[in-house]
Amino acid sequence: MEAIATGRKKKKWWMNYAIWFILPAFVLYSLFVMVPTLSSIYLSFTSWDGISDNIRYIGFNNFQEIWESPRVHNALKNTIIVAIALVLLENVVALALAILVDQVRWFRNLFRSIFYFPVLMSGIIMGFIWMIILNYNFGVINQLLDMVGLSALKADWLGNPDYALLSIILSTVWKASGYYMIIYLAGLQGIPQELLEAANIDGAGKWKQFRHITFPLLAGATTVCVMLSMINSLKLFDQIAVMTNGGPGFATETLTYIIYKVAFGEGRQGFGTALAIVLFIIIMIISLIQIRLLRKREVQM
Repeated sequence: MEAIATGRKKKKWWMNYAIWFILPAFVLYSLFVMVPTLSSIYLSFTSWDGISDNIRYIGFNNFQEIWESPRVHNALKNTIIVAIALVLLENVVALALAILVDQVRWFRNLFRSIFYFPVLMSGIIMGFIWMIILNYNFGVINQLLDMVGLSALKADWLGNPDYALLSIILSTVWKASGYYMIIYLAGLQGIPQELLEAANIDGAGKWKQFRHITFPLLAGATTVCVMLSMINSLKLFDQIAVMTNGGPGFATETLTYIIYKVAFGEGRQGFGTALAIVLFIIIMIISLIQIRLLRKREVQM
């Protein structure tokens, strides 16, 4: 009995000892995450302009406006288009690059560094680079089209509503694919070579090896990459702010960008906060659905 009591005292002492280590992180988390989150929930029910002391409670008016606003509907449509396109293109390109780098025998680290380099640039810098590349008058793409005699294909890539969103999507794929490539490459290097060699001996070609061995065994890496690319695409902001500023017109406005534009550009902090909460709910629902579906695929494979 005395030993049990002593053990309980030690456990209680260690528990109190650990609390002092947890407390600073908990205080910081509460101040910079929990308090702003709760404040945002309150502000979403107000008409605050973000500056004045006049914070007027208006109930669900902000959310009703979100439901009825054509501008928000357009931003939601653009967000869905960007998310679907980026998830598909980024993962396809990243997987292709990973397979390519994995097959290279010489200068593998060099190719890995080259493909990963765009990831190191901030979205702002990348936006400025592509804004110059896509410029109608002196951009590299239009100049190359002139050089090869395809001047008829020249376009105002960022000034034309038909091409602006596509230009942002492709430039983002260029920037982000290297990050997911590293994850896929780690998954590829974890696949036992004995399985591929046995399949090769049995007469399976490269495509069958990829379809029946490589891709199923990359289920874990695919889950991570699809989740990350979906979340990052839903909150895409830097490239849009630099390259198009949401234009031309509202052609490239997404939910993330319209939150910034409305809250800080139009002085409607309450409405912007309500939009941010809606975006958070959308991301949470999509993430939960993705986790459920992709984890089920992992178990099946």
